[in-house]
Amino acid sequence: MGPHHRDTRTVAVIGTRGYPSFYGGFETAVRRIAPALADRGWCVRVYGRRAEVALTRGDPRVESVLTPGLDTVALSTLSYGFTAVLHALVRKPDVALVMNVANGFWLPLLRLRGIPTVVNVDGVEWERDKWSTLGKRMFRWGARLTARFADQLVFDAEAIGDHWRHELGRDGTFVPYGGDPEPALPVEPGLEAGRYVVLIARLVPENTVAAFLAAAPAIVEQADVDVVVVGSAAADDPLQRTAEALAASHPRIHVLGHLSDDRRLHSLWQHAGVYFHGHTVGGTNPTLVQAMALGARIVARDTVYNREVLADTGVYCDGDAESIVRAVASALHDDRPMGERAAARAARHYSWARVVDEYAALLDTARRQPRRQPRGRGRQRASAA
Repeated sequence: MGPHHRDTRTVAVIGTRGYPSFYGGFETAVRRIAPALADRGWCVRVYGRRAEVALTRGDPRVESVLTPGLDTVALSTLSYGFTAVLHALVRKPDVALVMNVANGFWLPLLRLRGIPTVVNVDGVEWERDKWSTLGKRMFRWGARLTARFADQLVFDAEAIGDHWRHELGRDGTFVPYGGDPEPALPVEPGLEAGRYVVLIARLVPENTVAAFLAAAPAIVEQADVDVVVVGSAAADDPLQRTAEALAASHPRIHVLGHLSDDRRLHSLWQHAGVYFHGHTVGGTNPTLVQAMALGARIVARDTVYNREVLADTGVYCDGDAESIVRAVASALHDDRPMGERAAARAARHYSWARVVDEYAALLDTARRQPRRQPRGRGRQRASAA
């Protein structure tokens, strides 16, 4: 992409795995937000990681900048965020959209360069089981720096906003994720519509994967349905080994690994007898919203975040295998139009058009408004427009 004209609005997106990437929630959001901002006249530059960015299917108007970093659990987010920020300091966009409070460590650099920031804080990362004690402390420190140095904050759930107001003394703007309704798609080969239960998630502890895998044989036997697991972890990860062992020993349990094909994912949600959503940490989860938009019948872990999104359109369970089996059986035999009600709720509250409009407005506000001063040590609340 050539030099930008002076009157062109430029946004740098920092803190995701890049564009186009199919890794998780932030990447889902960027795949939708980046082209839509280009439609609105923005020059969009997305920073990413070479190993995570697909080589095709991206919008050519979105500039993808790949920077180096350390591919370790402890240092990947910090190192890739740092090199992206260094590049942004040179190119100096009009505003930066920063994802993840771990990048709060680098916000003072953007502040010194005069680059306003809009930060999506994500969930309460320091509560995730996958992080070490040091990793959890890193996220807490990053959150404190984000509260101090970010110009605008984005909360993807009202419950996340409550946490930041009460614990970190900062207000912000609630902007959730969106979902896409879609006409009927072909059923995944080897499966029968309405006759399988699917989990679509990264294979990490806080997504209730272990309990779901423990429940899978009983679900097959008692409900006479197949079980499908979409997601992956490292080859030596205990959850990955358990999933593969189940698939090897049970012909009706299928482990498909990580899928980046949206049509296959959407088909799996659309035709499932039940989609199990076990996420426990974070705010509005993009996979839950997408499942709702496609009319899936949903069993979800009973958390404040999932109840905020699903309300009364799903069935809830606890985090043990027995509770999951009972909830799945209840949803499979529920005569209510659960999927239709979930889709209607998604259309009312979780549309991508509305999400993009709100991000565009926040970015415009941040680049125009006078710079806020860093929050001091006191508990006073700073408001974000």
